[in-house]
Amino acid sequence: MGLKEMWGRVAGITAAGERKTEPLPSGIGTLFAPFRASGAPNVLPKATAASLRKFAETPAARRAINCIKNRVVCMDWQIVPESIASSAGAADRAQRAADLTRALNAPNDSDSFQTFLEQVVEDVLVGGWGAVEMEATGDPRRPVRLYPVDGATIEVAPAWDGNADTPRYAQRTGRLGTDALVPLKDDELMYLRLNPRTHSLFGLGKLEVAFETITQFLQAHRYAGKLAANSVAQYALWMSERTPEQQERLIRWWQDEVEGSGRVPVLTSEDKPEVLRFAGGTDADLHLQWQEFLLTMIANAFDLPPMLLGVTTDVNRSTASEMADEAFQNAIVPLAKLIAGHITRDVILKCLGWDDLRFVWSDLESRDESVEVDIQMKLLAAGVLSIDEVRSMRGLGPTV
Repeated sequence: MGLKEMWGRVAGITAAGERKTEPLPSGIGTLFAPFRASGAPNVLPKATAASLRKFAETPAARRAINCIKNRVVCMDWQIVPESIASSAGAADRAQRAADLTRALNAPNDSDSFQTFLEQVVEDVLVGGWGAVEMEATGDPRRPVRLYPVDGATIEVAPAWDGNADTPRYAQRTGRLGTDALVPLKDDELMYLRLNPRTHSLFGLGKLEVAFETITQFLQAHRYAGKLAANSVAQYALWMSERTPEQQERLIRWWQDEVEGSGRVPVLTSEDKPEVLRFAGGTDADLHLQWQEFLLTMIANAFDLPPMLLGVTTDVNRSTASEMADEAFQNAIVPLAKLIAGHITRDVILKCLGWDDLRFVWSDLESRDESVEVDIQMKLLAAGVLSIDEVRSMRGLGPTV
C-alpha cells in the first residue's frame, strides 16, 4: 500500500478516479532526486537562476526583455463579464468587477499593478517561472491581495493529486529545520509557465533559450573592445641573429624607454628589423558581422525582429512597420494572453470563487475599425447578414 492510499484511509477519503499516466517520464527520477520532507510535497529544483539573472543585466538581453515587458505592463486592461454569464445579477456583477479592479490597481501595500506585473513578467521571461501569492481578504471593497514571489524559489509537486487541500507548491526559504519549506495550496499561488513541456515541471524562459548565444556575444564583444582599445597586440618585431642576452636587453629597453612614452625608437643593427602583423587592422578583425548575427539569434530567441536589438540591415520604412506588428503578434500577444488566463483562472475563479468575471487586455480586445467595416460589408454583400443585423453590430437601431 502506498503512502497516498494510507493517508486517504486515515482521512477517510476515497478517490473517485486515479490517473493512469505518470506526471513525468520515468527518466526524470534518475536525473533529479525529488526532495521529500515531512508536511511538504515532493519537489524538483530549478537550476541556473543566478546565472540567468546575471545575464539578464547585459545590454542585449535587457533590451530584449524590456521590449516585451514594458509593452505588456503598459497595456490597458479591464474586468468584464464572462460570455456565458446570465443577465441576472448584473448589478452585483458590476459592483464586484469594480471592487476587483480597485484591488488589482493596488494589489498590495507597496505595489501598483504596473510594478507588481513587471516583477512577474521579468521572472517569466528570464527563467520561465512567474509566481504570485494570492490571499482572499473577505473585504468586499478589496477582495484579494497579490504578492510577487521569486519564481526561482518555488518548487512544484510532480504528482499533485488535484485535491485543493493538498499542497501543490512549496517555497524554499533558505532557513533551517521546519521553516525550510513553506507549502502552498493551489488556490494560494499563481504559477506561470512559459513554454510548458511534458518532460519538465518547469517552463522554458526566453533568456534560457538565448543563454548560449548571449555567452558567445559577450565573448566576441569583449574581444572586440580590447582590440579596439589596442590592448591586444596585433604585430611583432622580428630581429634575426641575436643572442638570448641581446634579445633580453632589447625587450627591457623597449619596455622601459619606448612602450607608452610616445618617443621615436632608434635601432642600430646590421639587419633591418621586420614587423610581423597578425591581423589586417580593419573592422573585420572586430568580428562585427558575427556580433550582428548573434544579436539576430538573441532576437529570435525572444520572438522579436532583429531591428529592435539594433540590427538595421535591410530595414526601411515599410519593413519597419511590418516588423513592429510581427513583434506585437509573436512576443506580446501570447504572453499577455497567458497572464490574462492565469488571472482569470487563478485569482478570480480559484481564489475568489467567481465564475462570471474575467480579466482582459483592452488593446487585444479592440479591433481595427477599417477591418471590421470591411468584414461587415462583405458579409452584407454575400447575404450572410441583414442590414438590421449590421446596424445592431454598429450600435444603431433597426431601419424603419
